[in-house]
Amino acid sequence: MIKINPQKKIKIVKGFRNKRILVLGDLMMDKYIWGDVSRISPEAPIPVVAAKNDTSCLGGAGNVGHNLQSLGAFPILTGVVGKDKEGDWIRKNVADNRGIYVSKTRPTTVKTRIIAHHQHVVRVDMEEKKPISPQLTDKVFRFIQQEKFDALIISDYNKGLVTDFLLHKLLSFTQKEKIPVCVDPKVEHFLSFSPVTLITPNHLEAERIVHHACLSDQDVEKAGKTILSKISAKYLILKRGEQGLSVFEREKKALHVPTLAKEVYDVTGAGDTVIAVSSLALLAGASIQEAALLANIAAGIVVGKLGTATLTQAELIATLQV
Repeated sequence: MIKINPQKKIKIVKGFRNKRILVLGDLMMDKYIWGDVSRISPEAPIPVVAAKNDTSCLGGAGNVGHNLQSLGAFPILTGVVGKDKEGDWIRKNVADNRGIYVSKTRPTTVKTRIIAHHQHVVRVDMEEKKPISPQLTDKVFRFIQQEKFDALIISDYNKGLVTDFLLHKLLSFTQKEKIPVCVDPKVEHFLSFSPVTLITPNHLEAERIVHHACLSDQDVEKAGKTILSKISAKYLILKRGEQGLSVFEREKKALHVPTLAKEVYDVTGAGDTVIAVSSLALLAGASIQEAALLANIAAGIVVGKLGTATLTQAELIATLQV
């Protein structure tokens, strides 16, 4: 395990400020219905939740943008929403909505979670997963070409925005312009994420890519080598849930970073925090090992919060000072 002195960690985090990050990905609304359970339904063996209130927040790529903004950076989102009240809400609640396009033929993706007594009871997804139209794809790509930004984050939730066709055009452009690209991937497009700077699959996604278990460190090290042989990625962070993170850099020994979470209330959005913090840390001059350590600390904070959560730069610095 490498160590970073507290002063350097704080310097890196302060370096997040005002970085311009373009986030391409599937935009969603995360809706929560909060309530209590006092009985079982007479109609079926299911709990009856007496709703007390409901809240909404940015989900998917929107949550990546929200994390970036909370950490002091300036996110520019590009993606597609529906011509509906949820799409209007998303456009009104992002820092910069110029790159968010409205589709008349598909709804905004909405994930509704019902929470009772701090327990996640059920999730209901309203979504359209077919690829977006060529016209919208062209608008998204042209927007990216015209913007000025320090790095690109691709947040793929496999809801139709990210396609092999778009990735081919996009990654040719970023390679030519020497723009760092960091990816939170889905398996369906995995081989098209190349070349990129950083890719951050979780262990379940990795298992589908390499066709073997990713439980032990030995399993994960084997998977990391296989993944880096399949795509052109400078760095790989493999997210392992309660086992923490494993970090890979070509021709170097893997680094395993145990989780620092003291209490886990909700893992929703933790992957968004990892990609946001690791990307910002690399831009602020951190090594990939330092970036992963900071991302791991940040993820440990957000999983201690209920619901889709972010953390502020001040929260992260306060944790680093302990």
